[in-house]
Amino acid sequence: MASISRDPNGRRTIQFVGGDGKRRSIRLGKCSQKTAEAVRVKVEHLAAAVNHGTALDDETGRWVAALDSVMHERLAAVGLVKGREPAPVATVGGFLVEYVARRVDVKPATKEVWSQTTRNLLECYGAQCDLRTIDETAAEDFKLFLLKAALSPTTVSKRLQFARQFFKAAYRRKLIPSNPFADVASAAGATTDRQRFITREETGRLLEACPNVDWRVIVSLCRFGGLRSPSEVLSLRWQDVNWEGQRVRVRSPKTERHVGKASREVPLFPEVAAVLTEAFEAAPEGAVYVVADNTYREAADTSGGWRNCNLRTQFGRIILRAGLEPWPRLFHNLRASRETELAREYPVHVVTAWLGNTPKIALKHYLMTTDSDFQKAAQNPAHIGDDSTQNQAQQPAGDSRKLWQETTQAHDNQGLVLQSATITHNLQNTSAERTGFEPADQFPGHRFSKPALSTTQPPLQNLAEQGLSAFSTALPTLLLPPAEWDWHSRKRLWLRIPHRPLWASPESHIQFSLRIFRHYAPRRPNVWTETVEL
Repeated sequence: MASISRDPNGRRTIQFVGGDGKRRSIRLGKCSQKTAEAVRVKVEHLAAAVNHGTALDDETGRWVAALDSVMHERLAAVGLVKGREPAPVATVGGFLVEYVARRVDVKPATKEVWSQTTRNLLECYGAQCDLRTIDETAAEDFKLFLLKAALSPTTVSKRLQFARQFFKAAYRRKLIPSNPFADVASAAGATTDRQRFITREETGRLLEACPNVDWRVIVSLCRFGGLRSPSEVLSLRWQDVNWEGQRVRVRSPKTERHVGKASREVPLFPEVAAVLTEAFEAAPEGAVYVVADNTYREAADTSGGWRNCNLRTQFGRIILRAGLEPWPRLFHNLRASRETELAREYPVHVVTAWLGNTPKIALKHYLMTTDSDFQKAAQNPAHIGDDSTQNQAQQPAGDSRKLWQETTQAHDNQGLVLQSATITHNLQNTSAERTGFEPADQFPGHRFSKPALSTTQPPLQNLAEQGLSAFSTALPTLLLPPAEWDWHSRKRLWLRIPHRPLWASPESHIQFSLRIFRHYAPRRPNVWTETVEL
């Protein structure tokens, strides 16, 4: 049995009798009685296991494993647990080598890019530097180290991102208490600085300057097919070209590790079809790949990924031979120019499916604003918000609301002649406050959208007389000032108007006119002069 004692200064101590009969003490320091009781129970379990040579229960074992080093050392000093082996010191060099080797889920080309950041980290800290000594200050020093190397802002930002990734993995493995690079970042440069739209005229000059058909295929597939170079261009086979279906199956080594991204289909664009036809006629018997020259493919497709095929050097000569100035990211801007063209004609989700990226990536790294966009905007001014255009577009709807025109003699005691009625087109979507026996409402368009037409229509003359009778009976009330309308007048007016769908018959035109008047007369007494000629 273990007991708890409390010193006058508030510190608590757990005492128990060991297997040799001696009393031993474990100092807990200042803590609550509840905490001391929980530790006492665990100490009793540990003492019983040690004295009787039994195994610990799972709960006590997990509790011991989760103890900090201080408490664990106190238990080891009294013989309740074994001392922990000192953790090996993780060095910067050892950790980086082990981390890169353990990542079997990434491409060799990705590890090649990581090697640049690992080289910078080793140059800054040294291979034997203790990983735990790198704090936030040391992380800022690494950022300054990169800036001092006169690297581009984009390169600095990317390498800090990789360093943050490396040390996050070390934190997850509990090699360091926190990630020192968590808040260290640098603004990347603008992507527009390295963008260049390659026009069709320039592409034509490039094709003329190409030394052979293989290079015309490479340029056409990049500029008009939107393929990645060199991986997708050099991986294209003749069996992937569907001449009848006018489609091309593109194998994508870059994205093949993602589910459903190993390949994609792109249209056989006319510009690409012309060059592929030329290459097919010139291809030797039994050719497998569209680019017949295997020199570039053998140099590029290695265990280290698609690299070192040296296409840039020869393409740079072609650009100079065509009388053009080399642009940044030679092959990427060919592909980006094609995606910019396609985005003008097709939805972005279709274009990105063809080119194998996402709308977010396309907007950030591919789509460009060209000179032709400015010329088009200057020559064709936009009509957004133009009232005249909007009115012209709405004119057919307004014409459909013109009421029938029929001259009909009214009742003799009224002496009124209904000449014509025209309802303004904007009243249907206008709200008006109702008063009296009907609540405020907005004219619901769906009430008049699908009229239930009668198969047997009464004579037009009778319908006109019925509508005119309802109108003329209510007219004496309508002509009074709104303040003199009483409840009975309003009710009589409402009951005289049958509820039928709009356009069901000529009679309903008059009914709708009276509804409009009933809504607007209390608020706008002059509205009737805008809609009905008497």
